[in-house]
Amino acid sequence: MIIFGTKGYLYQLAILTLVCGQCGNPAAHTLRKRITKFTLFFVPLFPISTKYLTQCTFCGAEQKVTKEQAEQLQSQSTNGPSGQAYGQPQQHDRF
Repeated sequence: MIIFGTKGYLYQLAILTLVCGQCGNPAAHTLRKRITKFTLFFVPLFPISTKYLTQCTFCGAEQKVTKEQAEQLQSQSTNGPSGQAYGQPQQHDRF
């Protein structure tokens, strides 16, 4: 008897502040990577599906994004200003 199936893995890549396409609110969105792997005797062997998505933390709506869009969003989150609260004015030095 051969036992086979699939197992899903969910990885959180980044947290971004975006305007939700569903509810229209500017809210935090989690960028996630969902991988489905083929299993044989409960041992994951190889990935059969990889999907990227964002989820609004305000309303819970999910939106699929391409790998290229996910990489671009992830690079924006790491290169963006850190420690800046959303909606707060940026401080500039005046002389």
